[in-house]
Amino acid sequence: MFTISLGSRVRKSPFFEATVKAGVRNFSVYNHMLMPTGYGDPQAEYWRLINAVAIWDVAIERQVEIRGPDADHLAQALVPRDLSNCRIGQGKYAPLCDHAGRLINDPVLLKLEACRYWLSLADSDILLWARAVAAERQFAVEVFEPDVSPLAIQGPKAQAVARDLFGDWINDIRFFGFRQTDLDGIPLLLARSGWSKQGGFELYLQDGSRGEELWNKVWEAGQRYAMGPGTPNAQERVESALLSFRSDTDDDCNPLEVGLERYLDLAAPAEYIGKSALQEIARQGPRRRRVGLLLDTQPMTPCQQPWPVSYNGQPVGTVSSAVWSPRLEHNIALALLNIEAASPGTAVDIQSPERILSAEVTDLPFI
Repeated sequence: MFTISLGSRVRKSPFFEATVKAGVRNFSVYNHMLMPTGYGDPQAEYWRLINAVAIWDVAIERQVEIRGPDADHLAQALVPRDLSNCRIGQGKYAPLCDHAGRLINDPVLLKLEACRYWLSLADSDILLWARAVAAERQFAVEVFEPDVSPLAIQGPKAQAVARDLFGDWINDIRFFGFRQTDLDGIPLLLARSGWSKQGGFELYLQDGSRGEELWNKVWEAGQRYAMGPGTPNAQERVESALLSFRSDTDDDCNPLEVGLERYLDLAAPAEYIGKSALQEIARQGPRRRRVGLLLDTQPMTPCQQPWPVSYNGQPVGTVSSAVWSPRLEHNIALALLNIEAASPGTAVDIQSPERILSAEVTDLPFI
């Protein structure tokens, strides 16, 4: 057993004290912040997400704000989507790439108003990247981290909780859509989004001093729907094949290898960083693919480090995430494999810390 030493270098979220009172037991570090990863009963947290509603501290989803006369130009330079028709109140999933087409983050871009955007980040320092691009292209913009910290409610009863808190108008918000609002004077942005396939909302708190107050109001509203604490859930996310940047990717990974090609506007006139490289990758075809694996049927220790995968005795990639699926009653895994081993039905071997595991490649998602 080990612990993470706390200090000012690793920030706490505005919801930190509330998570402690709710019984948090485990943390990781994500975007230089403490990220809750468990409350002591993983199976209760899993089934709460599947059947009811959970409240998650996801303040680690830091925002990069881009605003100013050239904000549209910088946003388009960074994002491999055609933003010409992006509306205020609309979000777009955006797999950011470097000049060689390598994936460097997969945020959601939110258009707040004319010439003002947020990038809601996965785990990497895109603030520095965006500032560098803005400076070298001499764009007239401000690029900074605003006082914004998301709180998520996820699960099939999340909509009922949000409706009780905000009103029936939340039914009109489309996926990745959002609206500026408040909750009893607490300023926030309400978005239909979240890192699960069970449905839900994210409340982007815009006053970090009121984190515990917001948590308590959401918690109270959720009790009639069996709300409890939770975190982004490894079992559910592998079942749903949600991409975990850094976990499921390496430093050379590109969006086409991990199934994000539908989020690339390769034929649009919009120009963005990495476009020519991505077009060439698409022309040649990716050399690897993100796939699912079905493993031995007994529950096992989750994958904590990449596990080597071999095919016909030759190394072909790695397993990035492996869990026991309660709904499938089977061990399942996500892997990044060379294209010759990536077809459904292919038999491969996995070197886990305990033993060699036999596995079969399958399509994604599992559920």
